[in-house]
Amino acid sequence: MFFRCLVVTSLRYLDRCHNNQRRYKLGLSAMGNAFCNNLHIPSPKGPNAVGCTDFMMDHTVQGSFFRLYYPCERMDQAEMPDWIPSREYFNGLADFMKINRTFSERIFNFLFGSFKIPAYLDAPFRSSEKCPVVIFSHGLGAFRTLYSTICTELASQGFIVASVEHRDLSASATYHYREKNPTKASSPDNLVREWIYYRTLQQGEQEFPIRNQQVNQRADECVRALDRLTDINSGLPVQNVLQTHFDWTTLQNSMDLGKVAVMGHSFGGATAIEALAKDTKFKCAVALDAWMLPLRDDTFCQIKQPIFFINSEKFQWAENIKCIQKLDSCDTQRKMMTIRGTVHQAFPDFTFLTGDFIGKLMKLKSDIDPEMAINLSNKATLAFLQRHLGLEKDFNQWDPLIEGDDENLIPGTNVTLLQSAM
Repeated sequence: MFFRCLVVTSLRYLDRCHNNQRRYKLGLSAMGNAFCNNLHIPSPKGPNAVGCTDFMMDHTVQGSFFRLYYPCERMDQAEMPDWIPSREYFNGLADFMKINRTFSERIFNFLFGSFKIPAYLDAPFRSSEKCPVVIFSHGLGAFRTLYSTICTELASQGFIVASVEHRDLSASATYHYREKNPTKASSPDNLVREWIYYRTLQQGEQEFPIRNQQVNQRADECVRALDRLTDINSGLPVQNVLQTHFDWTTLQNSMDLGKVAVMGHSFGGATAIEALAKDTKFKCAVALDAWMLPLRDDTFCQIKQPIFFINSEKFQWAENIKCIQKLDSCDTQRKMMTIRGTVHQAFPDFTFLTGDFIGKLMKLKSDIDPEMAINLSNKATLAFLQRHLGLEKDFNQWDPLIEGDDENLIPGTNVTLLQSAM
């Protein structure tokens, strides 16, 4: 919904400027000023520099694909990766929003094509201690790079984070490789990219069976990503189809695999919950504005691990909160807090990369400062992870945030429920 509002508004704005070339150029200039001045993805605040690289093991659609963020050596000169990895992702966003690819690609590239992720591409890994691990799951219509503010912050605080790109047709775009000549060996020169785009629900199609099937595949992909990291940590040889310059052998014995969490936004929040049910190696979960529709009720009773729900003020509704409350347990800590003045898009990077023009026009910006909101979310997340992964850090200084103890937080939910529903 965010992407659709953003681009449709942009297209309408440009259409009003299209009557003559001069007005069109002025319109682009005005939008450029609105979008590009001082807009950037916030730099991580932890003590570690952050590196990132991409990993794909098994070139087929059944393989594992994720962006890895990790503590790294500080680099005087190093490449920072593009926020949007390639033009096909613009095409995927256009398909997701059911708009023309050609024109929308120009708009997306103009608005977002120049942004970089504040991390060093393929930088050498460096950490003075074993790193806890977080597997991150993106939301509906998103992909692996759109939550870099969260992932880089966790990496700067000493975590290794695998941001999975899902292949269940819920990402706006992703890809795998196929063999050009099946009779030849799977060498790089015999592989060609095969793109997968978002699957739109057909008219009359029931949503729950599709989304439940997807959330199960998504959770399996999170488990598979953890399995690949386990192999890497054990020193087993891995073949990265993408042939990056990162030396994967440096990650041998780098991870504390007794301290693993799963995290996600929206559909990714539901994915994190499903992953808890599938694999007890996930010791806890953080669900950002979780969308609960994809989950079956019988999944809830299988989950014994702690869960932290961090909600925006303007997305949640009674039925969704009632589903969250089905996870309440007397034996296991389940926490919920809400960030005042926030919208559902307070968690992806787009909140930092849209200026006041579009943000105010379409109410896509939170009432609260976006960096303040993400800082509250990140600090509360770190405190929760320290508590349930047994970390020896100072993240417990933010323990009050878990309880919603801050003027910008609401303990629990802002959604009013009828007494009979509670």
